Amino acid sequence: MTVARESDLVLLIGPRGKRFIIRLEDGATLHTHVGVISHDAIIGKPMGRRLVSHLDKQFLVLEPSTHDLILNVRRQGQIIYPKESGYILLKMNVHGGQQVIEAGSGSGGLTLALARAVAPHGRVFSYEIRPEMQRNAARNIREVGLEDWVEFKVHDIAGGFDEQDVDALFLDVRTPWEYLDQASQSLKAGGFFGSLIPTTNQVSRLLAGLEHHGFGDIEVEELLLRQYKPVSERLRPADTMVGHTGYLVFARKVVMLAEPSDDSV
Repeated sequence: MTVARESDLVLLIGPRGKRFIIRLEDGATLHTHVGVISHDAIIGKPMGRRLVSHLDKQFLVLEPSTHDLILNVRRQGQIIYPKESGYILLKMNVHGGQQVIEAGSGSGGLTLALARAVAPHGRVFSYEIRPEMQRNAARNIREVGLEDWVEFKVHDIAGGFDEQDVDALFLDVRTPWEYLDQASQSLKAGGFFGSLIPTTNQVSRLLAGLEHHGFGDIEVEELLLRQYKPVSERLRPADTMVGHTGYLVFARKVVMLAEPSDDSV
């Protein structure tokens, strides 16, 4: 049984599905349109239960998932959605103890997923050329307590990455084909490359670049997610869906061995 403690992050789900993520603080309160919730009513009590606001409205008290945390980040631009983030972790074999590079940091949505995956012994190196974007991403990572596993760098990746022999590298930049040489130099042999780009003409340019730089096992994929209204008597698709958010491109770094010499002794 998980008991909520002060400073824990907690997910509260209201009567119409409205979600609130709070950090528990002794004596604090959450004010909502359906009533006030006291943090003291949560601290020291089990997760996975119901409580009521002062207006007698029920809330679920839960531990937030990585999905919840990503959708809760403060955004200064588009984020990589959880439907792609989870798939990226699987396709690029991101797990505990790995060294992973991402560029750019954006609002820190993918950074959050990567950091949770590589902890407790791995490291995420997050590159961003825009200082104001990275400050926001760093704040989002601090708010979920993952700062120990992320190193943020304000740096133009045209000059290359500082790290060598990393396990995986993801480019979330407008023109990823321009940085394939830098990516190849930092990846270990057989390392995982990934990128997310919105249009087919960008995909074509990236594919040509990957082929030119000798990458192998190249794949292009698109993920579509449709939610359904969870009502047993009238199950049907939700009125809206997150459709196209981008094309995912994956590849592996291939090391070209020197051709054997024909000279005989």
